[in-house]
Amino acid sequence: MVYAAIHRAVTILAVLFPVANAFANNPKMKIETSVFGKTKTGEEVTRYTLVNSHGYSVSVMDFGATLLEVVVPDRSGESANVNLCFEDFSSYEKGHPYFGSSVGRFCNRIGEGKFKIDGVEYQVTLNSGKHHIHGGKQNFSYRLWDGEAVQQEDSVGVRFTLFSQDGEEGYPGNLTAHALYTWNDQNELTIQYSAQSDAPTHVNLTNHSYWNLGGAGSGSILDHLAVIHADHWLDVDEDLIPTGRLNSVQKTPLDFRQNETFGRRIAELPNTKGYDHCFVVRGDAGTIRQAAKVIDPNTGRTLEIETTQPGMQLYTANHLPGTERSNGYESHHAFCLETQHFPNAPNVSAFKSTLLRPEQTLVETTIHRFGVQN
Repeated sequence: MVYAAIHRAVTILAVLFPVANAFANNPKMKIETSVFGKTKTGEEVTRYTLVNSHGYSVSVMDFGATLLEVVVPDRSGESANVNLCFEDFSSYEKGHPYFGSSVGRFCNRIGEGKFKIDGVEYQVTLNSGKHHIHGGKQNFSYRLWDGEAVQQEDSVGVRFTLFSQDGEEGYPGNLTAHALYTWNDQNELTIQYSAQSDAPTHVNLTNHSYWNLGGAGSGSILDHLAVIHADHWLDVDEDLIPTGRLNSVQKTPLDFRQNETFGRRIAELPNTKGYDHCFVVRGDAGTIRQAAKVIDPNTGRTLEIETTQPGMQLYTANHLPGTERSNGYESHHAFCLETQHFPNAPNVSAFKSTLLRPEQTLVETTIHRFGVQN
């Protein structure tokens, strides 16, 4: 505990003080840091704001390696934050719908919270009825990561690091995870997750941002137009646990191969109260390729997503309650496009494996490209 506290203090000091001189090669790009709050145990939470040379910005914090704001222009040049968030830190610590969180050690669902590795069965936390979701009760979204400023030739960023001990939430292996956020002059936000473990374990990391291209708080996203580069989606049971079968999107409400609004066929999905489905991203997993494009016809803002991940969960914020817990945001006031490996992959041999062995390094990259359509 003492070592961890010293290490964190040194990391914060290294970030806060040299930052002013870190970007001499591109003085118009900058990182601004501030104290966003304190945890219940008294640890400071740092907010980092990445500003490109056009003045558009991305904010992240070290608690949960969380994306807070993405401020980008519309067709008339008016800027707004398009990512649902809270204005204060305490709301994150109290519990929230994973606004902007880095989710792990395993995002999405694992059926009955069980899996076998090399013949040994493991039981992880059951926190979604009889199943496991998003890494358990004290998952990566509620942990304080170490952060350090990063400068590349054409971008500014922050690299977050988290150590997860063997046995946390039932997972084997001491795991070190990294979340690297970078922001450039093309209004591209790249999130790269990487991880290593000293024992075989299952890992599936994603960012759980809630987008509204009209601006956070502007209301429904059901008129947003979407293209999703997928021909299949994962068949699931009544608890949304994948069965292992792949279903064609053809002639279903999940066919977004051409521009389609989120709202046109959403009423055909009463069991989930909207979209909460994992798509099989077209192309070879492990290579960067197109996954989706979303357009807000009212503001002209666009979001294009490219990823190395095999799948992407579309979630239309079906269960946002419109209360303090969701900062007043209601059902269908945002959409999530969570790039990831397939849910329940540890128990479905046909799915691309999420097993990480000590000699391996997990690396997955997703690019969010913000633009304007006139």
